Amino acid sequence: MHLAVPLPWWLAVVLAAAVAAAAFAEYRRPLAPLTALQRAALVAFRVVVLAVLVLFLFRPVAMLPPAGSRDAIVPVLVDASRSMRLSDADGRARIDRAADLLKRQLLPSLGRQFSTELFAVGDGVAPTSVDRLTADARRTDLGGALAAIRDRYRGQRVAGIVLISDGADTTGADGAGRAGGAARAGGDGPPIYTVGVGAPDGPRDREVLGIQAGDPRLDHASVDLHVTAVSSGFGRAPFQLRLLANGQPADTRRLVPQADGSPIDVVFTVSPNPQAATVYTAEIAADDSELVRENNTRSVLVSPAGRKRRILAIEGAPGFEHSFMTRALAADPGLEVDTVTRKGKNDQGADTFFVQAAPGRSAILTGGFPATRDKLFAYDALVIANVEGDFFARAQLSEIADFVSERGGGLLVLGGRSFTQRGLAGTPLEEVLPVELNDRRGGLVRTSYNADDLQPHNRVTVTTDGESHPVMRIGATPEETRKAWAALPALAAAAPLGAPRPGASVLAVTTSPDGAVHPLVAVQRYGRGRAMVFAGEASWRWKMMMASTDRSYEFFWRQAARWLSSHAPDPVEIAVPDSPEPGDAISIDVETRDASFAAVPDAIVEATLAAPGAGPEPLKLRRADIAAGRFTAAVRPDRPGLYRVHAEARRGSTALGSSDRWMLVGGADREFTDPRLNEGWLRRAARDSGGRYVRANDAGKIAGWLSAAVPQHAAPERRDLWHEPWAFAAIIALLSAEWILRRRWGLR
Repeated sequence: MHLAVPLPWWLAVVLAAAVAAAAFAEYRRPLAPLTALQRAALVAFRVVVLAVLVLFLFRPVAMLPPAGSRDAIVPVLVDASRSMRLSDADGRARIDRAADLLKRQLLPSLGRQFSTELFAVGDGVAPTSVDRLTADARRTDLGGALAAIRDRYRGQRVAGIVLISDGADTTGADGAGRAGGAARAGGDGPPIYTVGVGAPDGPRDREVLGIQAGDPRLDHASVDLHVTAVSSGFGRAPFQLRLLANGQPADTRRLVPQADGSPIDVVFTVSPNPQAATVYTAEIAADDSELVRENNTRSVLVSPAGRKRRILAIEGAPGFEHSFMTRALAADPGLEVDTVTRKGKNDQGADTFFVQAAPGRSAILTGGFPATRDKLFAYDALVIANVEGDFFARAQLSEIADFVSERGGGLLVLGGRSFTQRGLAGTPLEEVLPVELNDRRGGLVRTSYNADDLQPHNRVTVTTDGESHPVMRIGATPEETRKAWAALPALAAAAPLGAPRPGASVLAVTTSPDGAVHPLVAVQRYGRGRAMVFAGEASWRWKMMMASTDRSYEFFWRQAARWLSSHAPDPVEIAVPDSPEPGDAISIDVETRDASFAAVPDAIVEATLAAPGAGPEPLKLRRADIAAGRFTAAVRPDRPGLYRVHAEARRGSTALGSSDRWMLVGGADREFTDPRLNEGWLRRAARDSGGRYVRANDAGKIAGWLSAAVPQHAAPERRDLWHEPWAFAAIIALLSAEWILRRRWGLR
């Protein structure tokens, strides 16, 4: 034994004398008569306790012999997910190749020098044996498994971790970086040695890489489905891509790859059922030579439109512009439009208004603006058309800004009068709008458009962003959209607005008489909502000066209204994961707000979940965020298909509202996405942890690397004694023994 803090001999003598004197003084004149033997026993106990405490102040250290490599542990992890079934590992299934490596090479060579333990990796980590290895796990969390193994052996001597896998981590997170970072945290984590099983080039395979639904467009809510497919190992051989709607054929395309393995993007325009959920599935017929058929299909859910979206239009004066626009919006079956039109002033000099609204809502609009915050927040979008900035009180402008940022509503500002003399500059509404309200930057627009396509004065030029944006899509393709806009008549005028704000998108531009380019249509997200400006005047010309069959005018304004209002949340809002799979642990969140969209922390929420082919079952909700009025339920769906969530909330006896939300489970099989050996993941996990990566044929090198990394002539191990459990137990035992003897012999 050694002392970490040196103790000079003279100090040891002084301390020993002090301990002996303190113990003798304690029992020199006891309060009860003691025999010499009793006094000697109590003094001895006190001396030992004090001596041990003094000794611990100098940190005694035990020098132990160095541990041999046989005492070091090497956990061996084997990927047991379904992707390991693929037969591209030297003509064998990946899991069989991994089992063969373990039996013939890794376990025998590692077992001669280290203590090995075998684990199967899938949804979690579980001990296993070579004979019980099966590839049946639904998902693969490789990064989480490596982090869990490190925690499991924390404080033990681990020479390294071996992982045998195809690198298909399906968690969606940076599992390799997470594993490597965890392994080297503090600089003392074990290195990870990864073994890749499978073919880097992958098997012959055709795959649907993705399918996404865009925002609804056109007056009957047509939706663009963007599908990406790839064909690998078949050269440029053509193949068929089918689109199914709820299992029924909807469209077919013949695709020819530009090169082997080159992704192909396809757009399908569909009209989903507005009353019910529609599942669209992109499908490639499986070839006889394909090893992977699970990735030949991928589905996406298009939820029903739900309730009609409520629009409030405040117009500065009667006229063609606003009458044509509100007529187009009112004819949309998915919209409810209330209008307030300023007529003039009465005898007292106050503004008067012409109000057209649904029964029960007209009374709140007689003053030209909703009387209270909750009445304004009952709408999903607000249109301000040719209204001067000083028409609104500052409190009303603040309410409009909150309507966008907090309520999540949409705001459209249009007409030259709305922008005259920078009327909204310096108001709470200025930051909400996607462009600066003046042209002090000389009309420069930070956006991309083809200068050769730039139209003459007051004509519309669609930008690159606008060609594919749902507001501007009046053609079936971006090319048709660009041509359709170029064919429309010129506007009467356009307000010279400034450059877009950071994060905003300019969808269309126009030119002034001096040739300067200004934004015409611009949009941005602001807080929870959306904002849009239209700087033109007399867009009704697009209706009156075109053929009666041309519907560009209606399409544009209806699409703008739908885009602005479609994402406005309800007071009771349900959030579900985007693409869960059966067996995933997911959460369903319910957010509750009152009529003014303030959070309701004391809400009472009841929710149900209806699985495919089953009736609704109650969800057990708990408060996740009291301040935000958010509730959550933990769910693990066990089968694929459509699930429906219904929630109702109330505060006391006052109903806050209800909501329905659809959820598609199993729309894609993440386990077979890109079935090639993912060497990049395995290399990164090994490199970041200080280990090495090898392919299956070189797995025998790992034992030598681990042996070389373990010191053969290690220094003796130093172990502090003062904080060992037995040390504290000994002190407590000595003090307890002295106390018991004192009590038995009449001392306190």
